[in-house]
Amino acid sequence: MNRNETISILKQLELSPKKSLGQNFLIDDNVLKKIISAAKLNSDDIVLEIGAGLGALTFQLSKEVEKVYAYEIDRTLYQYLKNKFSSITNVCIINENILNANIPPHNKVVSNIPYSITGPILEKIFYNISPPIGILVIEKSLANRLFFKNNYKNFSRISINFNAFMIPAEKYPISPNAFYPSPKIELSMIKVLPREDIHPFLKSKETRNFFLDFISGIMPYKNKNLSNAILSYLKINKLIKLSKNELKDYLASISFEDKKLSQYEYDDFIILSKKFYELIT
Repeated sequence: MNRNETISILKQLELSPKKSLGQNFLIDDNVLKKIISAAKLNSDDIVLEIGAGLGALTFQLSKEVEKVYAYEIDRTLYQYLKNKFSSITNVCIINENILNANIPPHNKVVSNIPYSITGPILEKIFYNISPPIGILVIEKSLANRLFFKNNYKNFSRISINFNAFMIPAEKYPISPNAFYPSPKIELSMIKVLPREDIHPFLKSKETRNFFLDFISGIMPYKNKNLSNAILSYLKINKLIKLSKNELKDYLASISFEDKKLSQYEYDDFIILSKKFYELIT
């Protein structure tokens, strides 16, 4: 589906792309082929697609996999897709906000994710004990934070959280001109794989939520030393009272130096959150 075909269909539907819903429609066949190639699809795959749009990717997926669950929040596009795929039995079109959905079991996610809600989508789909393989088109700056921890600028909360559950495997630049309308951001296609060694502390909902909350609480202070970041987190959340010296002594007792957060490895933060969960509870 090229640019002219896409514009023609949108006119027929009397639909103007909504920026608030991240409606950027794939119009480049080469990018479509690259996404399908990276997904390494099999006939027994069950694929989740988020934001099916006009169904260009959905159609290609349907030819190679057992089942496609394609979510589309826009009611007009949903009706268009229902008609388009009415005779294709392995495609299920769902008109629901993915963030509120009870998503069916799946082993791969292949999507051009709505850019404004990428973070919440990543948390819902991947932050669990059995996440799927992901082939996603996302904002380039976010992809850099998922893949790298080699400089202060790219190191963030999402870097730690995502790498606790997933292994970033491949990243390629994608031109915004592959979509209509062209988004005013740089894009990357990424492939991510589930970790086989997810830490036991993350395998229960309670402790997993504590980890995510703990990281969210300390990372606004990533330019500070660990003791200062944790003191701020404990104070704001009114959890336990520790003096700075007491906290430094505790960190030393669990073999953590009081250095800047960006100097730690990803998995250090899982261990750290486990120790403070035990201390607080």
